[in-house]
Amino acid sequence: MSETWVNLAERIGADLHLDLTGPGGRRAALTRALRAAVRSGRLAPGTRLPPYRSLAADLGLARNTVADAYAELVAEGWLTARQGSGTRVAPRAEPSAPVRASAPGRAGASPPARGADRPAHDLRQGQPDPSSFPRSAWLSSARRAVTAAPNDAFGPGDPRGRPELRHALAEYLARTRGVRADPEAVVVCSGFAHALRLLFGGGVLRGPLAVEGYGLPFHRELLAQAGVRTRPLGVDADGARIGELSARERAVLLTPAHQFPTGGPLSAQRRTAAAGWACSADRIVIEDDYDGEFRYDRRPIGALQGLAPDRVVYAGSVSKSLSPAVRLGWMVLPGHLVDAVLAAKGEREAWAGVLDQLTLADFLRCGSYDRHVRRMRQRYRARRDRFVTALAERAPHVHATGIAAGLHAVLRLPPGTEPAALDAAARAGIALDGLSAFRHPEAPFPPEDGLVVGYATPPDHAFGAALDAVLRILPR
Repeated sequence: MSETWVNLAERIGADLHLDLTGPGGRRAALTRALRAAVRSGRLAPGTRLPPYRSLAADLGLARNTVADAYAELVAEGWLTARQGSGTRVAPRAEPSAPVRASAPGRAGASPPARGADRPAHDLRQGQPDPSSFPRSAWLSSARRAVTAAPNDAFGPGDPRGRPELRHALAEYLARTRGVRADPEAVVVCSGFAHALRLLFGGGVLRGPLAVEGYGLPFHRELLAQAGVRTRPLGVDADGARIGELSARERAVLLTPAHQFPTGGPLSAQRRTAAAGWACSADRIVIEDDYDGEFRYDRRPIGALQGLAPDRVVYAGSVSKSLSPAVRLGWMVLPGHLVDAVLAAKGEREAWAGVLDQLTLADFLRCGSYDRHVRRMRQRYRARRDRFVTALAERAPHVHATGIAAGLHAVLRLPPGTEPAALDAAARAGIALDGLSAFRHPEAPFPPEDGLVVGYATPPDHAFGAALDAVLRILPR
């Protein structure tokens, strides 16, 4: 065995290589190599090391050399040695990893790193409670789906997505969202951002594109990278101002059920106007139904797509209803766009995983998805009601705007107070977003101050503390 690289897999049950080169004698080289393995995390806290006699035999070293190296590392705190327990990596000897902290007030920021810089209260928008994921029901669906899957499910497949999922989605969306969907017009993707990349990055649609004056900066950046110019529409309590659409735009991107992030639904008159605008010429409405299932004050409003299925691209995903970790979304396309989208999708690298598709298909068909959505609707409604009640009692000068829906609320603040509120939130360890971060730079209205508070993310036991923390940082 080489004296330079030593494999300890048989001794500790995992691959580990020790570099015994470098200055000093063999004891110094072994001490240095073990210390580096612990520091880097290759030897995790609690890992039991081989007895020094065995390691000495493996390395061709004197027993005293290995025993002295172990003793030195124990004295330094890297290892622990107890009678009957052997020599182990000390619990506190964890690797020092670089930490990427996210600015709490920056929309679309990366999730905070684990550790000291993790916020005390994560109230960023768009994130469901991760502890609520229906693990047992999902696992049951996965077992049934894989057991029943035909052999061709594990071959190249169809770029539209698995037929089991497309049929299940067409049935579900027709029943719950009023979508007029032919399974052959359903294309499975990895989420709404992927849908935008296929539509515009793939050249299926071209700009200029009208968008709502408030929206996700990430989507605007994605469109800009595809060379698409966006023109913002005004937004009020009735949603986007459809009357501002012109003949110059070839398409418009809307969130009709629940304008993001301001919270108003697109009014019935404006929904009809949007469908008429698209039907009057060769134009397309892109409907982002990002949280359409979560309406709390009444039954969810049906999709705009039902008014003009040949002119509306309906897009949705499970990122809000289940988890963003399940990278599954869908588009219900007008028939004349299907072939172009499939061509843009290309070879299999851009396809969603078949096993997750089969699992979601079963999850929909067996009713588990409906049960999960109903359960989460009740939980999020209770949280929003509690939030609004606490505001009325402890901060009556601050109001939550928009309808009772979704996973977030917008708190309108007095003019000029948003930066101070975000600074106070950062000092208090609260991760949330400012309303100004979502405003289109060319929006036809002045900036308004506010906080976009996601009330869905904290687990139930932590929600009360998170709510108290937000109320304390609001301007008086």
